[in-house]
Amino acid sequence: MPERHPAVANVLRYFAYDHLRTPLREMSQLYAELAHGLADLPNLDGPELTVALRKLLESKDAAVRAALPTRKDTA
Repeated sequence: MPERHPAVANVLRYFAYDHLRTPLREMSQLYAELAHGLADLPNLDGPELTVALRKLLESKDAAVRAALPTRKDTA
């Protein structure tokens, strides 16, 4: 596999999910698989891929936050 652009590698590290508990881990894993799949496509690298990954990361963060238990759920 060719070396990734440093900005792409930097964004990909935020798709780690092993530290999360289920079901947050499962949701985050879906996003990680998509992010790494995009990064593995041939001839797709650099600034536009970085933008796409950042927007995907923004979506993943919102989805994980939406799945967090609310105070009412934990009471």
